[in-house]
Amino acid sequence: MADIKFTKDHEWIVMDGDEATVGISNYAQDQLGDVVYVELPDPGAKLTRGKEAAVVESVKAASEVYAPASGEVTARNDELDANPALVNESAEGDGWFYRMKLDDRAELDGLMDREAYEHFVEALDQ
Repeated sequence: MADIKFTKDHEWIVMDGDEATVGISNYAQDQLGDVVYVELPDPGAKLTRGKEAAVVESVKAASEVYAPASGEVTARNDELDANPALVNESAEGDGWFYRMKLDDRAELDGLMDREAYEHFVEALDQ
């Protein structure tokens, strides 16, 4: 995923044409442990950057997932209903959460690329 961007809250977003796919990072799923439930937004839901978009429950804790950008949800990953462990197996791939159409693509400008995010995470672990 060449154009993957990350938030300080460990969400990732990738643009594909006019649509963005969103999920949580490998670091986030690793911190959560075994994911047992994911509550996702429905298509048509309006999300606001920095506000709650989804909830992930693991054997350790429940955690909010925040929208990395504002826009409208166009699809949700229904696979996670039956198999929430996909988040652990492929957090930055098949374990994606939802797709959305962004209100303003410029909102992505302040997010970190993979290299910057890896440095950010390394600093957290020290």
